[in-house]
Amino acid sequence: MRVAIALLLGTSLALSACGKGRSEDATAAASTGGVDAARIIAAKPAEWLSTGRTYDEQRFSPLTAINQQTVGKLGLAWSTDMDTNRGQEATPLFIDGILYVSTAWSMVKAYDARNGKLLWSYDPQVPRETLVKACCDAVNRGVAAWGDKLFVGTLDGRLIAIDRKSGKPVWNVVTIDQTKNYTITGAPRVVDGLVVIGNGGAEFGARGYVAAYDADTGKERWKFYTVPAQPGTEQEPDYLKKAAATWHGEWWKQGGGGTVWDAMAYDPELDLLYIGVGNGSPWNQAYRSEGKGDNLYLSSIVAVHAKTGAYAWHYQTTPGDSWDFTATQHIMLADMEIGGAMRKVLMQAPKNGFFYVLDRTNGKLLSAQNFVPVNWASSIDMKTGRPIENPDARYYRTGKPFIGSPGATGAHSWHPMAFDPKSRTVFIPANLAAFPYIPEKGWKADKLGFNVGVDIAAAAMPADKAVREAALKATTGALIAWDPVAQREKWRVSYKGPWNGGLLATGGDLVFQGTATGDFNAYASADGRKLWSFPAQTGIVAAPISYELDGQQYVAVMAGWGGVWALAPGVLSDKSGPSRNISRLLVFKLDGKGTLPAPPPHNAMPLDPPPSTASAADIAAGSARFGRYCSTCHGDAAVGGSIVPDLRRSAALNDKATWQMIVHDGALKDNGMVSFASIFTPAQIDTIRAYVIHRANEDKKLESTANAR
Repeated sequence: MRVAIALLLGTSLALSACGKGRSEDATAAASTGGVDAARIIAAKPAEWLSTGRTYDEQRFSPLTAINQQTVGKLGLAWSTDMDTNRGQEATPLFIDGILYVSTAWSMVKAYDARNGKLLWSYDPQVPRETLVKACCDAVNRGVAAWGDKLFVGTLDGRLIAIDRKSGKPVWNVVTIDQTKNYTITGAPRVVDGLVVIGNGGAEFGARGYVAAYDADTGKERWKFYTVPAQPGTEQEPDYLKKAAATWHGEWWKQGGGGTVWDAMAYDPELDLLYIGVGNGSPWNQAYRSEGKGDNLYLSSIVAVHAKTGAYAWHYQTTPGDSWDFTATQHIMLADMEIGGAMRKVLMQAPKNGFFYVLDRTNGKLLSAQNFVPVNWASSIDMKTGRPIENPDARYYRTGKPFIGSPGATGAHSWHPMAFDPKSRTVFIPANLAAFPYIPEKGWKADKLGFNVGVDIAAAAMPADKAVREAALKATTGALIAWDPVAQREKWRVSYKGPWNGGLLATGGDLVFQGTATGDFNAYASADGRKLWSFPAQTGIVAAPISYELDGQQYVAVMAGWGGVWALAPGVLSDKSGPSRNISRLLVFKLDGKGTLPAPPPHNAMPLDPPPSTASAADIAAGSARFGRYCSTCHGDAAVGGSIVPDLRRSAALNDKATWQMIVHDGALKDNGMVSFASIFTPAQIDTIRAYVIHRANEDKKLESTANAR
C-alpha cells in the first residue's frame, strides 16, 4: 500500500512540477498528434509509433546520423531509474517528443524525450499475488498507441486505455477469466481502431486465444481461439472443427494451451494479422492428447482477417509439440526477391531452432534451415513442411530422458530480432542451451505450480562439480546475422551465456544489442565488428529503439535483468556473470555527457545453513515438491537467480515457524509469494524446507572444497 501511495504522489508531483518550457510543450504535443494507420504505415524515420516501429515489425530505423564513423562519440544523454526491480522487457514508443514505456508490473510512464523529465506515471495496481500465475517474471513488453490513447495489457489480464496527455485511464476491460491461470505480458497491437491482445498461461493450464477490442470503448469485437473446446459445448467455426480432428483424449481439461503471448505482425494491403501460437498444456503430449495428433493450432503461425478475426491460413512449425517449442517468437514481414521473383514473405525463428520463410499471402513454406545445432529433428521436409523428427525426442514414448537441443528456453525466445532491408539480413538473439525432458509417471494437474507433465525435480542439476562445469561450458549465446534468402549464417558474435537483449538495426549500418553481462553494444551490420560499448551495470534483455528530435538522433533502451533465465536455471542463471537488476531507461546521443551513479555493492548473503537432519524420504519428497512448485521462481536445485531471494541463504531456514508463515500463511503475498496452503499441509511444506537445507549444505561443501584448493 505504501508503494502505491508513493507512486500516486510521485505522479501528482511529476505532473505539477513539469512547469513551463520543453516539458509543457511535449505534454501538449501528445494531445495534438493522433496516431492512426496512415501515420504508422508512413513511418517517418524520426518516429517509433508501434512496438516494431512499423506494422511489418522489422525494427529497422532509417536514421543515419549515428553511424559507423560517428558511433564512437555516442554517450549517455540521460537516464532515469524505474520503481521496480523486476525484469524490464518493454520496447519504448516515441510520439511527438515523448517517450512512453511500460515497466514490470504493467506500469506505464511518459518522459520528455529531450531530457528525461517524468510527465506522468500510471500504476494499474496489479495484485502482487498474480505472480504465481506467471511463468517468467512480472514483465511487460510495451504499450500500443492509437488516436490520443495508449493501451497496456496487465499481468492480471486487463486491457487498459490511457489518455496520452494526462496519463489517466479512459477504460479498463478484463480480457480473461481471472479465476484461471492467465496472464498478459505482451504488447498490444492496434489495427484500424481494434486493439488486439493475447495472453499467457499454458504452463499452468489454459486455452489460448487472441481478441480485438474497440479502441474508443473497449468493447470486444472478435475473439479467435487457437485450440478447440470440449466437443459439443460450443458452436465452433470450421477452422476449429478441423483442428478437433487432430486432438485426442480429454485435452480440454487443461485447456490444451496455445496461448498467444507475444508475436504479432500486420499486412495492411492484405488486411491479414499474423499471430504466433504457443505450446501445449501440458507439454507432455501423452497427458495432453494421448500422445497422438498434430494438436492444431499449437506452435503455429496463424493468419486471420484483421477486421473480423476470421481464419485465413496457418503453418505449424512443431506438430504435436512436446518441448515447449512455441511459435510466439518475433514475426517480421518483408518483400524480397526469392528465386528470381519478388515475394511477400513472413519470417520467424521460433524456439525449435529452424528459421522459416513463408509466403505470407497463403502460408506456403518457401524455406527452412536450422540456425543453431538441433537434435530433435534432422531437417524440415520441403514437400510436407513437417520436421523429420528424431524418434528419441518423443520422451513419453521411449520412457527415457531426452536432452533436447534447443531446450525449453528456445534457440530464440521472445527477444526481438531486427531486419536490415538494405542488406537483406536478419539479426537473431540466439540461445544455445539444452534441457532434460524427463517423462513424469503418474502426473496429475494441480491448482498451483507448473502443469507440464515432465519431471522438473529429476532434471535438477546435481551437486557435482564436473557435471556443473560441463553444463556451464555447453550453455552459451550468440548474435547471429542470417541471410533469409540463402538460409545461411553471415557472421556471429559469440557470448558467454544466453538471454542477451533484443535488437535494433539502423540506416547507419549498425546493430545495437544489450547483453546479459551488462553491456550495451553497437556492431557493424556487415561483419559484426564491435564499434562501441557502454557499461549499463545490469543485464539488458529488452530491445532498443532510435528516434530523432530537434534534428538529433537518439537511441533508447530499457535496462534491467530479468525474465525466466534470471529465475529458473539455477547455476546457469549467472553464466554471463553475477547479473543483477538495476532497472533504468537509458537514452544516448552523440556527444552525450551523462553518467550513471556508482552501482550499489553486490554482496551475496553467506551460505550458512543449519545442519541437514531430515530423513532421506522427506528430502526426496521436498525435492519433488520444490522442483514442480518452487523452482520456476527460486531456481533449479534451489540455486536462486539474482532477482528473487536465494532460499539456500535465507534466514527462514533456521526457523520452522517463519518458513510456515511465508509458505503456508502467505505472509509475503504482497511481494508475490502466495500461500500454498491450498495444496500443501504444514508437514509437506516442511519437507520443502528440509530439501533446501540439504541443498544448501551440499553447495556449502562444494564451496569449502573449492576454497581449500
